[in-house]
Amino acid sequence: MTADANGVGSATNADDDASTTHVDGDERQGMLAVEGLTHRYGTEQALNDVSFTVEAGEAVAVVGPSGCGKTTLVQAISGHLSPSSGRIRLRGEKVTGQPPEQRAVGLVFQTSTLYPHMTVGENVAYGLEPQGIEPSERDEIVADYLSLVDLTAQRQAYPAELSGGQSRRVELARALAPQPELLLLDEPLSALDRSLRLQLRAEIARIQRETGVTMLFVTHNQDDAMGLADRLIVMNDGAIEAIGQPRRLYESPPTPFVASFLGRPTELAATVVDSDPLRIGVADEEVTLPAATRTPPVGETLRCLLRAGKLSLANDNDHTGLTLSGTVQRVADLGRRYTVTVRTTDGTEVRVEQTAAPPAEGEAVTVIAPRESLLVFTAAGTPVVES
Repeated sequence: MTADANGVGSATNADDDASTTHVDGDERQGMLAVEGLTHRYGTEQALNDVSFTVEAGEAVAVVGPSGCGKTTLVQAISGHLSPSSGRIRLRGEKVTGQPPEQRAVGLVFQTSTLYPHMTVGENVAYGLEPQGIEPSERDEIVADYLSLVDLTAQRQAYPAELSGGQSRRVELARALAPQPELLLLDEPLSALDRSLRLQLRAEIARIQRETGVTMLFVTHNQDDAMGLADRLIVMNDGAIEAIGQPRRLYESPPTPFVASFLGRPTELAATVVDSDPLRIGVADEEVTLPAATRTPPVGETLRCLLRAGKLSLANDNDHTGLTLSGTVQRVADLGRRYTVTVRTTDGTEVRVEQTAAPPAEGEAVTVIAPRESLLVFTAAGTPVVES
């Protein structure tokens, strides 16, 4: 796909070439279809051939680190940005060149956009005025959506009188009142403390279930994404790295990047010791992988990722799976769990999460990694064990 001569401007037709993105399941037609979307800011490419669909009533989370293109994607879908190339369709209708007010899209931004001089009720009603709805009917709609977000008693309040969670719920009501075909949420929980974040996350899930609205939720927080989404779209450097159900992507990540983003594992270098069955060497230890679906040649370098929550500690190495001897370097008490950092005999630091009382710093321990928990990839990023 090529952009116009300046790399910016109105959208053009996307290429029809097959994508190499890792997609869980068949390509689907849905409420929203993004086709070959590319955007550049000058010479900087923010989106690179992004394509996916969202079905009616589905909740999909777009996740990835800061700067991966999530916000640019939201701006393009909502009509606040004209992509360099590609197409956007709602219910099959091309809307790429339409302004925001002509798209049936509700949007909640990362920061509050409530009008401070308007009451809560007036803020919610604001999006209904261009639709030509009679005042009496408009009042009923406002009442319905304030009830939906449990803010009926705050109808006459002003934004300055609301808590952070209440402000977010008013913005949800305002976005939903015009009954959009698609609701876009751009990091709506990022400015909230943990307790309020969990509460509002549950509220968003309830509201999405009760209204059946199609939702695209953008976040860099994997817990929010896993807790809200039917599917995840994982982005990396402006492109889609993988699409799939949250649990499947977590348990069987198709690339090292997905494994790292959804689990923050420790990565160790590994080497193929034997290929029948596959046996690998990791940090002076060896482990057999009988479930391997690929058998790289002996001597090939591999990438082995260990998730902290899958590991355990013991005082000996009489265990199956991968065992790594080391010394406890640090213990972090996180309230609900401990994170124990162990330095192995080859100098690698491995994190272990546990709820039981941790060992003391300086104590010799063995890190145990069940072989079915190992995430092993070739140097090119292909999983060695695929389910």
